[in-house]
Amino acid sequence: MALLFLPLLFILFVPSTNAGYWPPSPGYYPSTKFRSMNFFQGYRNLWGPGHQNTDNNGIAIWLDKTSGSGFKSVKPFRSGYFGTSIKLQPGYTAGVITAFYLSNSEAHPGYHDEVDIEFLGTTFGKPYTLQTNVYIRGSGDGRIIGREMKFHLWFDPTKNFHHYAILWSPKEIIFFVDDVPIRRYPRKSVATFPLRPMWVYGSIWDASSWATEDGKYKADYRYQPFFGKFTSFKASGCTAYAPRWCRPVSASPFRSGGLTGQQYRAMQWVQSRYLVYNYCKDYKRDHSLTPECWR
Repeated sequence: MALLFLPLLFILFVPSTNAGYWPPSPGYYPSTKFRSMNFFQGYRNLWGPGHQNTDNNGIAIWLDKTSGSGFKSVKPFRSGYFGTSIKLQPGYTAGVITAFYLSNSEAHPGYHDEVDIEFLGTTFGKPYTLQTNVYIRGSGDGRIIGREMKFHLWFDPTKNFHHYAILWSPKEIIFFVDDVPIRRYPRKSVATFPLRPMWVYGSIWDASSWATEDGKYKADYRYQPFFGKFTSFKASGCTAYAPRWCRPVSASPFRSGGLTGQQYRAMQWVQSRYLVYNYCKDYKRDHSLTPECWR
């Protein structure tokens, strides 16, 4: 009898590799509310043209020891929903950053705003880290104040394309993965929120000094080229040239913005299981520089 009981215990207590590890439904899917566009409708090469391969729907960019690559939206925006589906390089990618972000660094060098989705490369057998970040007026001038929240993902981002998005309105910034909100950054003051027009960017580059375990592991060009593939671009909102009455888009059914209760529960589920770093809870940080953490 005991011998029969042992296999039953094994079945009961060995966890499933899939069941229960995906976020609960957010109930609302903002990506379905915006039409996809092909790459050339909204973007142009920014740098590394020899390290890009484009078609009507998307772009592949890569890094090798000679160069990385990047692209930029044709128009600047003052609010909107910005999304793309990305597939990452498998294997050893330490030191490599694949990024999709908003910025006005060229318009305000040394004094710019930025909202980032960055994939921090990794070593064999370890997961990618998705880093979200917000800079407000001044990153790059020697007093860089990042607002990083880092996540692991509930899937392997090298196997298939997944949709990543930033919703930026005058009230809030919300980061999404496959329509699941993973972070909401509300506007608590003018000093802690980006309000100047920004462009949309994508890039891949060598950040060996900090990207993987604070620079412990560097880019290893024996594994080059390192690819990032982007498709299903969505960019909808108020451009910098739109009339002042242009209404910001919403991340929820509420025209006024915010998230539904179901969206909040999905976000809390992700943060309770996959959040690996929160700048507001880092005791080594000077939180007088990030007052939104305690207000």
